[in-house]
Amino acid sequence: MPRIALVTAIAAHGTDDDIPPLAEALARLGVACETLAWDDPTVSWARFDAAVLRSPWDYTLRLPEFLAWCERVAAQTRLLNPLHVVRWNTDKHYLAELAGAGVAIVESVFLEPGDDPAGFPDWDEYVVKPAVSAGSRDTRRYVRAERAAAVEHARALLAAGRSVLAQPYLHEVDQHGETALLYFDGAFSHAIRKAALLARGEAPTSHLFAPERIAARVPDAAERAAADRIVALLPRLLGLGAPLPYARVDLLPTADGPRLLELELTEPSLFFAHAPGAADRFARALRSRLEAS
Repeated sequence: MPRIALVTAIAAHGTDDDIPPLAEALARLGVACETLAWDDPTVSWARFDAAVLRSPWDYTLRLPEFLAWCERVAAQTRLLNPLHVVRWNTDKHYLAELAGAGVAIVESVFLEPGDDPAGFPDWDEYVVKPAVSAGSRDTRRYVRAERAAAVEHARALLAAGRSVLAQPYLHEVDQHGETALLYFDGAFSHAIRKAALLARGEAPTSHLFAPERIAARVPDAAERAAADRIVALLPRLLGLGAPLPYARVDLLPTADGPRLLELELTEPSLFFAHAPGAADRFARALRSRLEAS
């Protein structure tokens, strides 16, 4: 019987709502699975046919350690998504590469350690976050009158050796929310609507991830077309021989059409509870990878 490790973190164990339905779906296909933490040094990863990154949600706090672990595991079993994809996707500088490939992204300005932290544009309202981040940690929304506080936020991140990403706040999200589209083996599976997360004046979350308000959503034609183009681009951009087993495309609405906020290829929530049959679709995508090996 094939065996898959569903990878979480010690700090996140039991918090990933996607794992129980995925485990049940894998069992229906005759695939055994265990949920194990990437930072548990007692685990023997070589005994699995694949290790699937699901909720290693503390990786942003210890990225070099996490990537070193990914490299070790990739030498012992099949890591999904693959190692070079994880390295690329865990730092939001990938947005600049996607923009260079013609993807419509949310305007993004990066500051590097040593840069002047006052160097981002003079937007009316904007978001400041680390380039390596997840779950809205260390992320905050500012208005122009709060520029001094935003500069201090950026200065603290830069002083800690972290790159900073600044983006304009797109007010359409307050009414329409963010749309996340899920793809398994390159095929669209389902989508959800995520309500706006960042309230004006709210401090960054101190938890692994900020609470989210999620609902099922049927994406409109423009959103589907934008997400389809991005997913179709990935094999060429990343040197892949086949579509990725999983990808999540997070879009924000604008007057000029949807723009990419994030491309989640490492440890995205997949929101199975909002899409009947989605766990089975993902389980089939994973089993097909085992059969192809």
